[in-house]
Amino acid sequence: MPELPEVQALVAFLRERTDGLVVTGVELGSISVLKTFTPPPDALVGAPVDGVERHGKFIDLDCGGTHLVFHLARAGWLRWSDVVPTTVLRPGKSPIALRVRFDDGSGFDLTEAGTKKRLAAYVVHDPASVPGIASLGPDPMAESFTLERFAAIAATHRMQVKGMLRDQSVIAGVGNAYSDEVLHVAKLSPFAIAARLDDAEVERLYTALRGTLASAVATASGRPAKELKDAKRAGMRVHGRTGELCPECGDVVREVSFADSSLQYCATCQTAGKPLADRRTSRFLK
Repeated sequence: MPELPEVQALVAFLRERTDGLVVTGVELGSISVLKTFTPPPDALVGAPVDGVERHGKFIDLDCGGTHLVFHLARAGWLRWSDVVPTTVLRPGKSPIALRVRFDDGSGFDLTEAGTKKRLAAYVVHDPASVPGIASLGPDPMAESFTLERFAAIAATHRMQVKGMLRDQSVIAGVGNAYSDEVLHVAKLSPFAIAARLDDAEVERLYTALRGTLASAVATASGRPAKELKDAKRAGMRVHGRTGELCPECGDVVREVSFADSSLQYCATCQTAGKPLADRRTSRFLK
């Protein structure tokens, strides 16, 4: 799943390539991808791209005051083409969920792999009308996201810190991968309770959050969309590296599996050498 750094890179990528362009077509390859009915997708046709912004993990194309907003979810991606095929997109015939064409012949496809179709697109006059955007918490890369603000957030959440970092209504943009990375840098158990962290732990977590995301944004910056997934994987310290050696201490990277996801951590760095039980019903180490 693309998270804040990759989404920010996609926004920058689209800003550069759509500057001065006009939308000439919007085609649906999946009826279910579009979550709004008014205005229709054709309202985008003939409109210039006035800007591209990020809201958490949402990408927002402002086309003359009508916005195409989309969320790539777990298996979605953006595929750019300097020359888009002239054939009309047929619903249900390919992994392409939505295609946007521009007046210079270029455009992009939103694709989604797998059977669980969660990629979502919205055509709206106001991005704040998209439910997922309206409920977003603060952006961790914003100047206003200070240590004091983060400490206040942590103090009011009696939930596991891994879950707090991933909750989009608490902090916008962080998902499963970067929450693993942040917690490894901060040397905290993913199952520590946020409200029980002491001042030093909160500051360490805040510094790790901002630093990890800033580094990932810098790594992704300037890369074409097709390279972002591989760049993300290559930059991971523990996430997705079960069985490999921790780059900090040399211990083995361990995993806790859930029904549809998993997390990775280093016991030496994060849980005082004690492995976390890999069962959903276990009493996890706090």
